[in-house]
Amino acid sequence: QVQLVESGGGLVQPGGSLRLSCSASGRIFNINAMGWYRQAPGKQRELVAAITSTGSTNYADSVKGRFTISSDNAKNTVYLQMNTLKPEDTAVYYCNVRYGFPLIDSWGQGTQVTVSA
Repeated sequence: QVQLVESGGGLVQPGGSLRLSCSASGRIFNINAMGWYRQAPGKQRELVAAITSTGSTNYADSVKGRFTISSDNAKNTVYLQMNTLKPEDTAVYYCNVRYGFPLIDSWGQGTQVTVSA
């Protein structure tokens, strides 16, 4: 069983910054990619950013230039540095880890990010 523990969410004013962290533990092996998704009320869950085991990254257009994803493979941890936050970034952010063969998706419990004055 795999456990993902997220931290770093909270309330921040527009223009502010937050850093999310997600650590994976348990029976996890051959990580293919780690990433962050978000889901706002009434909307579908969407990809925010992802990073592969080789360091390739992918970002949603709406966060390019503002968010940076990074990982520490030795610690099975992924980070999301979020700068210049906007009210439309408000959502529950979920950590995702894709691992194994065939690929298995594991999800964190979600952490709330609220951007409001």
